Amino acid sequence: MIKIARSPYAAALLALSALTAPQALAQQPVDGMVVVDTDGRLMRDVPEAGAVRIVIDTEGRRLLLDTWDQVIGFEIPAWQYRQQNGGQRPRMRDRIESAFPAPPPPPREAYPRDGFDGGLYERDGFAAAPPADGIERRDLNPMTGTVPGERTREPGLSGPQDTPEVIEAPRFVEPAMPAQPAAPKLTKAQVAALQVFLDRNGVSPGVIDGRMGSNVSKALDAWFEETGERIDPADTDLIVSRLAASGGLAFTSYTITSEDAAGPFIASIPSDYAEKARLERLAYTSTVEMLAERFHMDEDYLKALNPGADFSRPGVQIKVVEPGQKRTGKVASIVADKARKQVRGYDANGKLVVAYPTTIGSSDTPSPTGQVTIERVARNPGYTYNPKVNFKQGDNDQILEVPPGPNGPVGTIWIALSKPTYGIHGTPEPSKIGKTASHGCVRLTNWDAEELAGLVTPGVTVSFVD
Repeated sequence: MIKIARSPYAAALLALSALTAPQALAQQPVDGMVVVDTDGRLMRDVPEAGAVRIVIDTEGRRLLLDTWDQVIGFEIPAWQYRQQNGGQRPRMRDRIESAFPAPPPPPREAYPRDGFDGGLYERDGFAAAPPADGIERRDLNPMTGTVPGERTREPGLSGPQDTPEVIEAPRFVEPAMPAQPAAPKLTKAQVAALQVFLDRNGVSPGVIDGRMGSNVSKALDAWFEETGERIDPADTDLIVSRLAASGGLAFTSYTITSEDAAGPFIASIPSDYAEKARLERLAYTSTVEMLAERFHMDEDYLKALNPGADFSRPGVQIKVVEPGQKRTGKVASIVADKARKQVRGYDANGKLVVAYPTTIGSSDTPSPTGQVTIERVARNPGYTYNPKVNFKQGDNDQILEVPPGPNGPVGTIWIALSKPTYGIHGTPEPSKIGKTASHGCVRLTNWDAEELAGLVTPGVTVSFVD
């Protein structure tokens, strides 16, 4: 008999998942508990809320059941896991299978000889592919001119003799090359965990959305440049253990506050700059947009993690990721890589400090070339639109003062460059970073631009490379 655990799902899952890391396991006391799958291996997948239930059987063991009430994991003592990996205990699945053994195979005599049965043509212990037309062909024996197996008479002997039948060797059939195993397909939770790890370590993947894409690949390359380590995105054990050691697991819960729900918000953001200029502030349009940006997340992914949640109501608990804190230190030089669509910041010794996905220029409004310097940093900036200096937007031919706000044309940060009208800045559309064009400037997510702004000072060089 199995009874459902009364403890809340989120707290229990976090407590269990925190022990899945091999490095954490080595530090557990002998009576510590870990969660393994039905093969006795540390659980690699990170179940999302609602995907599993935690139950307790009559012996007091904690089990993980999926939506079909199938057992997908167990909680076992850490010492037992160590013994299993050392060969002293059979795997979970082996112990299950030993209780229900498969029937023995039929005796060899039951298989047909000299006949075709499901793909094997067997003769005297040799197995080969059957003749294509079902007819066995034998060549003439070049030594006697007879068909192998015929009765032949040797010279000087009278009477028929039985010669051993010459068995044609089975024809060689070149085996097919084994198919290359497909790369493991990662769940969104696994990819999000990788994105959180990268975000915490200053190599930004852009928005955290649970998808492998170019921005994640660029962040992995930046990690290799910084550390010399190649991370396998499918190595969930490594990623979970690194997360556990640096800020905790990727997912956490957050309770919406009255301040969150109060805003202020605006109904929508007009596309026309003249209409933008008539607003008091280009604020967020909803609590979802504000919280997604706070936790470095894609809005759709945040909503998918919390189906049916009312984000506008204080007290509602939601599931979010736990991104990294802003990096500290100093950036002495910046490389704006147009081809890679990435900004990389280095310290005075040439060591990589931060890397961000970016949108740099377009064919109509290209970014600068060569080297420029940072002149100043403006936080929560407004934006001056001048069609004679910048670009032409719609029918607007007059200078316009666009108000500040996270949904403003340059987001929440403006890092002015020595080339007039050009800068490094934020964006109102973080999910498009690295995937669309800009008006010649260097565009980052608001949170990446804010982090970079805290690392630079006037005079830092910015090199544009193709």
